[in-house]
Amino acid sequence: MQKIIERLQGDRVIWIVTLFLSFISILAVYSAISTLGYKADGNNTRFLIKQVVMISLGLGLMYWLQRVKLNYITRLSKILVFISAGLLAYALLFGTNLNSADRWIKLPVIGLTFQPSDMAKIALIIHTARMLALKREMLHSFRDGVWPILWPVLLLCGLILRANFSTAALLAFVCFMMMFLAGVPMKHLNKLIIAALAGVMLIIAIGEAAPTLLPRYKTWKNRIINKAKNDNDGNYQTDLAKYAIWEGGVIPKGPGSSSTRNFMPHPYSDMIYPFIIEEYGSVLGGIGLMLLYLILFYRSIKLSRNNPKMSGQLIAIGLAFMLTIQAIVNMGVAVSLFPTTGQPLPLVSMGGTSTLFTCLSIGLILSLTRAENNVGETSEEMQDASPANAVQNG
Repeated sequence: MQKIIERLQGDRVIWIVTLFLSFISILAVYSAISTLGYKADGNNTRFLIKQVVMISLGLGLMYWLQRVKLNYITRLSKILVFISAGLLAYALLFGTNLNSADRWIKLPVIGLTFQPSDMAKIALIIHTARMLALKREMLHSFRDGVWPILWPVLLLCGLILRANFSTAALLAFVCFMMMFLAGVPMKHLNKLIIAALAGVMLIIAIGEAAPTLLPRYKTWKNRIINKAKNDNDGNYQTDLAKYAIWEGGVIPKGPGSSSTRNFMPHPYSDMIYPFIIEEYGSVLGGIGLMLLYLILFYRSIKLSRNNPKMSGQLIAIGLAFMLTIQAIVNMGVAVSLFPTTGQPLPLVSMGGTSTLFTCLSIGLILSLTRAENNVGETSEEMQDASPANAVQNG
């Protein structure tokens, strides 16, 4: 074990947090998949094996990435944005329908399905960081500085929106925060806020007038209305989640002690957080799990300054924001702070390719927060540029 730890590069705290989350995932998923096992003739083993394989592949991907100097990754970001846009468009037109949403693409031969939005999130964050670094001297101009950064955000978030509103909103928010940290003037940010509010009004108008253009609109509307009215019938899923949290109490009961896994929808994915609280208590399972994500976020932000390039810092910050906010939203849904969104708990919920993309994000953070690694930018970029300095100077 000591030899393995010595070979780990990048921040060891992030590594330890990731290994803890992975271990929690394996225990929780195996305990929660009784309903899936029942549907599969009582065979839980294959679901456990799949989760272990995906986590193992993800950790291997992280280990490889944290040893690689990512000199050219940002230069490929525009290509990755267009590839992501093409995959998102394909998913909308020909994608596999799961949970009443055409957001999945089935990979031939191996039979795995994946969401192009997982790839789009990483590609857009990388591209936004690169463009903010390249255009930082022109950010005072909306046309020449902000618009070249903004249009890929509108393109990818627009393609994600039709099938997955929550992911589009989270991604847009992360890009907005990156712009703020990079020093985009408040006069431009205020315009974006007004435009976002107008966009929400437009979505409501289209959803009411032409529901076929936004097939998920009715679902979004019902979730928000039910949350606002505290409708017990409409919030059946979250009511069961709150019951599971109440059953968990303070003292851990241990793996396999859950009574709600047999009737709570998706205890192994969307609702794995209350399931973990039920088995491990509100202190160890609830607060402890939240602290792991906050530690990951804190270490990523703190160590991002190790990278001497502005784009490298922004990529690490953006990816850390995305993972942490997604975790907070998942937990918030479980305790009825937010309407149901369908956001999984990063690296903990049972997943296939989503686990790999999460590990890819953490691997990029590990590499980008190493002091000896530089991210490929043009020679005209200042070595001492940083988001913190940009905010101070903006």
